[in-house]
Amino acid sequence: MIRPPARNRARRRRADEGEIEVFVADEQSACEVDLARWHALAQSVLEAEGVTGDAELALLFVDEDTITDLNLSFMGQEGPTDVLAFPIDDEEVGVGRSPDGSTSGPDRDPFRDVPLLLGDVVVCPAVAARNAPSHAGTYIDEIALLVVHGVLHVLGWDHATTEETRLMQAREREMLDQFHSGAS
Repeated sequence: MIRPPARNRARRRRADEGEIEVFVADEQSACEVDLARWHALAQSVLEAEGVTGDAELALLFVDEDTITDLNLSFMGQEGPTDVLAFPIDDEEVGVGRSPDGSTSGPDRDPFRDVPLLLGDVVVCPAVAARNAPSHAGTYIDEIALLVVHGVLHVLGWDHATTEETRLMQAREREMLDQFHSGAS
């Protein structure tokens, strides 16, 4: 199995208890979105990547105006894009404390009651539909690729260098071969 470079794995954390929760929402009306299908794919990728315990990921499907605003605000890029990923938690984030600096108890495990917030994956189905013929082929395959790509980004994978791109694309193919059956 292909693994990201060690520096990219900092966001993952194992826990003894709890479950992975993937929240999905369709906030657009331009294209049909099978929320159950994409929920299952995101969940499968998280599990295959070794995420266990109490963890949460949001998978949002948005319109072009929303993705355009997010792309400009967070990436400094004008125009719509197909997918954005926003990692949230990091193992090195400090213990949750109240404003006075106290915790809920001296012996409390700081992560015991709080799920690991992995992040948000934001997909624009309208852009995916336009890009599909020149990328993955079908709309369904394009959405699958974007979901996998976004989840991997949230988990620390990147494509800033040629080697990172090669590794990430290989992992995407592996995840798609294992968990995505194509258009149906």
